[in-house]
Amino acid sequence: MARIIVFQHSPEGVPGRIGVTLRDHGLRLDVRRLDLLGAPALPTDLDDVAGVLSLGGPQNVGEPHDWMDLELAFLKAAHDAELPVIGVCLGSQLIAAALGGEVAPMDRAEYGFAPIDITIPGQTETMLAGIPWRHHQFHAHGHEVTRTPDGATLLASSQACKVQAYRVGLRTFGFQFHFECDRVMIGRLAERCRDDLAALGLSPEEIDRQASLHYERYALISDRLAVNLATYCFPAARLLAV
Repeated sequence: MARIIVFQHSPEGVPGRIGVTLRDHGLRLDVRRLDLLGAPALPTDLDDVAGVLSLGGPQNVGEPHDWMDLELAFLKAAHDAELPVIGVCLGSQLIAAALGGEVAPMDRAEYGFAPIDITIPGQTETMLAGIPWRHHQFHAHGHEVTRTPDGATLLASSQACKVQAYRVGLRTFGFQFHFECDRVMIGRLAERCRDDLAALGLSPEEIDRQASLHYERYALISDRLAVNLATYCFPAARLLAV
């Protein structure tokens, strides 16, 4: 069975709905914790790899983590091999850095539910088919992509963060927002980020209140995005050839 290499960077940052959707589409998730194991957790090659999913985490691009250069190199190799490469939050920033973009701290971090806007190019992007041009997503980040890689297409922005989603080439996508979360994951991430939330005048309890208002529609839209990625990034004919 074809496998997706999943780089997980924290206990809370699990694949969530995108992982469930990929499994439902016949893909096997091969979860790796480079942040815990370093080089021994890195695949030695791209044999029988159908794609790569890089998830969020508390780390930031540019910090002195020995494993980060390993992941950056692997993401670039997978992209150069024209495999599907999908990044979420930190994963999106790692992809951008691996492909020549830039990442930097934000003036003000973005946490909680806030609307994103699909750009004009994004409105005709296959992976965003059926996604409302403005809708609330869940955010938890203090860094952002400040320059996308050469040739990238900006797909979505928010008031606080210009690069909310982008595509590079045919099958490499970065998503700054956390579309992968279920309600339990949102609570766990909010609790882990309690100090960051407090600096913004927020709390896990406020995030839970926001979730009560927005989660039902957020989940419906995020499920559609996950299905789009599983369907169009990993077509059945390609998987049979792996």
